[in-house]
Amino acid sequence: MPLDPGCLNGRVMKCLTFFLLLPETLKKSRKSARAQGKVQACYEIVPLALKKKMAAELYPASANTNIANSNAAANAKKNALQLQQAAPPPPQLHNLNNNNIESGNWQSFHPTLRERNALMFNNELMADVHFIVGPAGASKKVPVHKYILAVGSSVFYAMFYGDLAEVKSEIHIPDVEPAAFLILLKYLYSDEIDLEADTVLATLYAAKKYIVPALAKACVNFLETSLEAKNACVLLSQSRLFEEPDLTLRCWEVIDAQAELALKSEGFCEIDLQTLEIIVTRETLNTKEDVVFEAVLNWAEAECKRQGLSITPVNKRNVLGKALYLVRIPTMTLEEFANGAAQSDILTLEETRSIFLWYTAANKPQLEFPLIKRKGLAPQRCHRFQSSAYRSNQWRYRGRCDSIQFAVDKRIFIAGLGLYGSSCGKAEYSVKIELKRQGAVLAQNLTKFVSDGSSNTFSVWFEHPVQVEQDTFYTVSAILDGNELSYFGQEGMTEVQCGKVTFQFQCSSDSTNGTGVQGGQIPELIFYA
Repeated sequence: MPLDPGCLNGRVMKCLTFFLLLPETLKKSRKSARAQGKVQACYEIVPLALKKKMAAELYPASANTNIANSNAAANAKKNALQLQQAAPPPPQLHNLNNNNIESGNWQSFHPTLRERNALMFNNELMADVHFIVGPAGASKKVPVHKYILAVGSSVFYAMFYGDLAEVKSEIHIPDVEPAAFLILLKYLYSDEIDLEADTVLATLYAAKKYIVPALAKACVNFLETSLEAKNACVLLSQSRLFEEPDLTLRCWEVIDAQAELALKSEGFCEIDLQTLEIIVTRETLNTKEDVVFEAVLNWAEAECKRQGLSITPVNKRNVLGKALYLVRIPTMTLEEFANGAAQSDILTLEETRSIFLWYTAANKPQLEFPLIKRKGLAPQRCHRFQSSAYRSNQWRYRGRCDSIQFAVDKRIFIAGLGLYGSSCGKAEYSVKIELKRQGAVLAQNLTKFVSDGSSNTFSVWFEHPVQVEQDTFYTVSAILDGNELSYFGQEGMTEVQCGKVTFQFQCSSDSTNGTGVQGGQIPELIFYA
């Protein structure tokens, strides 16, 4: 017997209602089960409104409304697709520490493992331990992920997964600066190295402590490129502490060649006593002994302040200890001693008397100070001409500039220039010499020299040697004022090998007096290497 269409539709609607209400019933039963301690299976709960829409699409309410409901369903489906396409990106959960993590399917937006790991840097998401970094009162709480740290450092592996692994949720590291620790973590999470001058030493300490050699090497390279006279003594002290022989060698290169600048720097007063003693005993310090003595006194004064002592001659002698007797006072000239060390009050009356007698008496007394003068550094000379000459109408000086450009394949220190003198007998010249890099003046000096009428070169010096980096062109210039005629160079070379250093020469646009690669003035560059 055929069923009445109205009855059939009614039964369908009852069944549909039952299925629509089923998730709500299951929710209530699960809540009840939780209250009774029972474990329920997991179900995927679809929102009720969406189910009603799906039911309306699949089961029309009556035959008379089939077309209307079908159109409504199509429109609803179309609207849903438009809403889905126009929906804004998922809201971001702002992490107070560092990264912004997209809610939901954030992994899909970061296709590489490196990107996803980098997103976890300094991030609370999935962090399983925290470090309290820095001294008490200035510490920072940093979230980390054990696995990432363990695969990047053997120290962290032992800390988290070794036989004596840490089980605490917070680990204190009072001896590492927070900024340096974050630089270390950033490298472990993303391979990115972001070094800064203010924190590079602290970062090197952290890299050494947690045995991350690639980061430590990057720190050393950074320090080498930023090394100069004013920080060379401090970096020497640190390089010895961190056992970095390459950095130590670079520090000595700078300290030896630019000894006066290094010893007069504020950084010299910050070194430890052992480093002070090592520097003062250095045979190749390229400076006068009165400069060394003055630097030692400045260090003693700074050390008294660090120890909270009043600055008196007795306290300065006490903090120096045997370091005072490493200064080679007898190698000063009598005038330097009389105007300096003798009036410093740090020497006893007996020591001052004995040193004066050592200078003047035939029967010299015994002294506790070293008597042999330091060797210093022997300057090297790069000669760029194969011959020299003079003519009746050359080489003239009327305030014009002689200039040449050069580059080297190793780091050196330019100390001065060798210049040709008069071709008409003994003569005195005033000269302004200058060293520039990309138009910036690095050093200049106004001085004089006397030539003897020969074709020899005569040295003029900058006030302090200047560090010259490899593979970069520099410009040296000389403006002479004196006898109209002088010798000049011929058969110039574009490349000259001088010891272990190779020089390359090219013409300079600053040269207005005829000097170039093939001939002219500035036959020699004087340098330390």
